[in-house]
Amino acid sequence: MTTQCDHEFIRVAEQLADAARPIARRYFRAGVQVDQKDDNTMVTTADREIETVMRGIIGAAFPDHKICGEEQGGAVRGEGYQWVLDPIDGTSAFVMGAPTFGTLIALARDGVPILGVIDQPISGERWVGASGRGATFNGARINTRDSAGLKEALVFTTSPEYFEEPRDIDAFNDVAKQARSVRYGADCYGFGLVAMGCVDLVVEASLKPWDYAAVIPVVCEAGGIVTDWCGAPITLESDGHVLAAGGPTCHAAALSILAAA
Repeated sequence: MTTQCDHEFIRVAEQLADAARPIARRYFRAGVQVDQKDDNTMVTTADREIETVMRGIIGAAFPDHKICGEEQGGAVRGEGYQWVLDPIDGTSAFVMGAPTFGTLIALARDGVPILGVIDQPISGERWVGASGRGATFNGARINTRDSAGLKEALVFTTSPEYFEEPRDIDAFNDVAKQARSVRYGADCYGFGLVAMGCVDLVVEASLKPWDYAAVIPVVCEAGGIVTDWCGAPITLESDGHVLAAGGPTCHAAALSILAAA
């Protein structure tokens, strides 16, 4: 039986998104300072400032909860409550002035995400999914769709460069060849589009917990399915291969290809 997510958790998660929005807007297309991290990805002043503010809010509301964030670290834990934060998912899009980035906020219980927020600060779009409570887009309930199969599927992935292993890009290309259409560059935004029934599949690899934790409750509570490429449920300790589908038919069709990789 699904356990409902506490309303107070949802309230604080939305408070975090509310706090992040004006910071992201202030720096967007404003010549924000960009630094290169050790893993060769970009980080900006906005990333750091947003995470600091969100950590302060969580610490005041739930001092016993653990926090893991992309910019300030924190070990992934398999027990208790843990917030998982990505202040700007899609930093390259943010730096380039493209409004397809988002703030990702997740709460996991015993390593399993139970609450997720995808917030797009520039367009003012927000997806919220909470265990046992469904998913919403700007406060209205949303549902996924299940295409008849890959030949009807609209597919998103962020970039081919994230398929680091040759077998991963080969497997994705096999899915893409059968799909109706494939688009690139959505980052977290593509998962929101799956949740609201505009897109059928998102296929990703090499993701970190802060990249995927928030999207799982959003898609699943809207009626979709999110697994790894072997069909297993995703936890904070999963390997970063993510398949999100609007329904079981499309999920099964894509999984039959990805699982064989």
